[in-house]
Amino acid sequence: MHDFERRSGCKLTYEQLAAATGLSVSTLQSIASRAAYNPRLSTISTLCEALDCGPEILLRRTPIKVK
Repeated sequence: MHDFERRSGCKLTYEQLAAATGLSVSTLQSIASRAAYNPRLSTISTLCEALDCGPEILLRRTPIKVK
């Protein structure tokens, strides 16, 4: 959402994004705040369409800590 805000100049709330995508606010909050949350590819695709971006903007690789 930060990238969208930077590109468009529009601040987008979870409620607005939920209305635009059909996803729940709680799902959007989980994606944004929980590193271990594993959204479906269809969810990522829906967000990319709504935010006019590619998946590389939304997805970040998190290294796995090996003991």
